[in-house]
Amino acid sequence: MNYSELIDYINTDEMNSTLLDIYLDKNNIEYQKERYITAINTFKDLFDVPADENGIEIYSAPGRTEVGGNHTDHQHGQVLAASINDDAIAVVRPTDSDTIRIKSEGYDMLTISLNDIDKKSSEEGTTLALVKGIIFKTREMGYKVGAFDAYITSDVLGGSGLSSSAAFETLIGNILSGLYNSMKIDPVTIAIIGQYAENIYFGKPCGLMDQMACSVGALCHINFADPSNPKIQRIDFDMDAAGYSLCITDTKGSHADLTPDYAAVPAEMKQIAAYFERQVLNDVPEADVMDNIAVLRKECGDRAVLRAIHFYEDNKRVERECVALQRGDVDTFLENVKASGNSSYKFLQNVFTTKDIRHQNVSVALCISELILGEDGGVCRVHGGGFAGTIQAFVKNEKVEEYKTALDKVFGSGACDVLKIRKYGGIKVI
Repeated sequence: MNYSELIDYINTDEMNSTLLDIYLDKNNIEYQKERYITAINTFKDLFDVPADENGIEIYSAPGRTEVGGNHTDHQHGQVLAASINDDAIAVVRPTDSDTIRIKSEGYDMLTISLNDIDKKSSEEGTTLALVKGIIFKTREMGYKVGAFDAYITSDVLGGSGLSSSAAFETLIGNILSGLYNSMKIDPVTIAIIGQYAENIYFGKPCGLMDQMACSVGALCHINFADPSNPKIQRIDFDMDAAGYSLCITDTKGSHADLTPDYAAVPAEMKQIAAYFERQVLNDVPEADVMDNIAVLRKECGDRAVLRAIHFYEDNKRVERECVALQRGDVDTFLENVKASGNSSYKFLQNVFTTKDIRHQNVSVALCISELILGEDGGVCRVHGGGFAGTIQAFVKNEKVEEYKTALDKVFGSGACDVLKIRKYGGIKVI
């Protein structure tokens, strides 16, 4: 479509239906239409697009929420994850040049030459590195790559624990799939490409959960025992119909200087695995660890032992959560979510950094949540990597307003977001 046709289409009833299908909230449709039209207009002005130029397309990639399995993916364990109805969208067009231009709202324009995509240590930690890594890995895996212009706007806030980086990686992967590969790069491959870019080019030792949840979509059980071929099982469960809402609260904690805290979690788990001459804990039977705790405490330290035990127990909780949801047993599901949160706090120890005990935003959020929710109003847990950022809560629908008001009072208006689980991962919208 060209610029004018896109604007006209977004104002149709057909687009209303599409937006409801993606975002699951009829009260959200007008906001999304305005958001899409603003993005198209911005794209047109940025890249001086003639009104009659064809080939303009729109892509979407969601944020994600980790429902079960806290820091289990990098040890080739299991997770329960879901895509959410906050997303990043991109207005794009292919070009005949050798240069990719990407303008994300609030950031400077990125310019990447397709002839200069080698990894550079000086670019680690930058969005430029992520894009280069995605291009390199896509090409290495035998897919076509090409130049394009893109304007990106995102509702997935950076540092929110909803994985804005994985949403961005999924978005770029889908753009390359749509513009140059007829949307034939499957979601799992796009996730693997995104993880490669983040691990190798960006320099962050993340697991595959974030990318997989953003790319595959829906509520899904993922087993990473074979990380090159993860097993994925979609689970159909209507949380709203069960009487609960998913709430994510951004505690506004600073992520500055937390990389060593995040990196220590997989590093210490791998220390335990290395004692048994294995790479990851999933390859070590739990019984072997439990039978050797005395020597492991001496060789690896107490925290490493506790984190290893958390890994094994949270893996089991993921399985119990999945079975419970398949049976419609929301009470058992919530019991395991609560147990996972307790384990993360006590054993995984990723709720606050010991380098700054004065600021414990996540701890405060969990405390307030438990006081508000009581025994039967819902459950809460640390969300994502931890140490700062967000908490997750499954709140009874009748308690949502009270809960949101209380958390917003502590952390600021809009800190608590009531989300829905969307059925799509990365997609071409138009």
